[in-house]
Amino acid sequence: MEFFLPIAEVYVSLPFIFFLSLIVGVLSGLFGVGGGFLMTPFLIFLGVPPAYAVPNEANNILGTSISGSTTHYLKGTLDYKMGLMIVIGGAAGTVLGILTFSYFKDIGKINILISLAYMYILAIIGTIMLVQGISEIDRARKKIVVKKKLHDHYWIHGLPLRMRFKKSKLYESAFTPIIIGLIVGFIAAIMGVGGAFILVPAMIYIIGMPTKLIPGTSLFVTIFVSAIVTVLHAFNYGSIDLILVTVLILGSILGVQFGQKIGEKFDSSEFKTILAILLLLVGIAIAYDTFFAEEVIKQTQNNGVKTLGPIAQFVRDLSKEQPFLYGMFSIVLALGLGVGAAIVRKFFSNLIKKTKQA
Repeated sequence: MEFFLPIAEVYVSLPFIFFLSLIVGVLSGLFGVGGGFLMTPFLIFLGVPPAYAVPNEANNILGTSISGSTTHYLKGTLDYKMGLMIVIGGAAGTVLGILTFSYFKDIGKINILISLAYMYILAIIGTIMLVQGISEIDRARKKIVVKKKLHDHYWIHGLPLRMRFKKSKLYESAFTPIIIGLIVGFIAAIMGVGGAFILVPAMIYIIGMPTKLIPGTSLFVTIFVSAIVTVLHAFNYGSIDLILVTVLILGSILGVQFGQKIGEKFDSSEFKTILAILLLLVGIAIAYDTFFAEEVIKQTQNNGVKTLGPIAQFVRDLSKEQPFLYGMFSIVLALGLGVGAAIVRKFFSNLIKKTKQA
């Protein structure tokens, strides 16, 4: 059964999108990575225009990040000061990304920009993960223990305006996290991803943060960056589709819970190799679609008068008449679903503990 999205103006199978979002959520929870670099291409393959797939997935990432960061907040595994420095850079990077997005959209090249960005990023990430996965499997079989340095020193560590980050026990230049945030925000605005695939390695190898603080701080940054991306896209283009976003968030949040449970019981080395191969295959599919396949414009787009249901009509009218309010409403929706999921998870976790104790 297909449903008409009032903003993207295409027919899609919402149950199938929910299923895909659930699977991507499982992978995200299993490997501790964001699913934006998988879900956005999937949306594009299903017929959602890239200019709409990017902001809606950013809104989805906002919801899942809120859910995850709430858990880390309760555990106290979050460095707010470091996170705020990265957010400052992320805000500036997001604005630059939106300006770049606007330029390519105005000249009619936004689809090719997004496709090329995903093609190269997926090729790089997939190759790195494949090499790491194979290496981890090989070391595990040979029982080799590799000692690594906490982090190397680069030119970025010599920048001025050094400050102390008590939670992370670091004395770093404020420009280090700001520059990292600038890059993350720029990529998030164009690709609709959370940027964790850049942020997490940078926190480990460049900033040198304690491992236990990285997931929570990364999610904290992602909340603000994704929120800015969502509002700017909603205000400038009215491209957020609340119906699509709701389905994406519900699937992702549920999937992440399952993925985290699976990750606690199994070694993820073999799974990481499989994920790397999947990323490379998606990258190849995007490359083929970009350079070799003929562009097929689905006849599901608006080509006449559509009879919309009351909810779809409300969504379309609100998007056009009150774009800023619409963008804020999409953030509140993600906030409510994200926090609600964290509370429900906490409730059932406590219930299971009480049952076992009894």
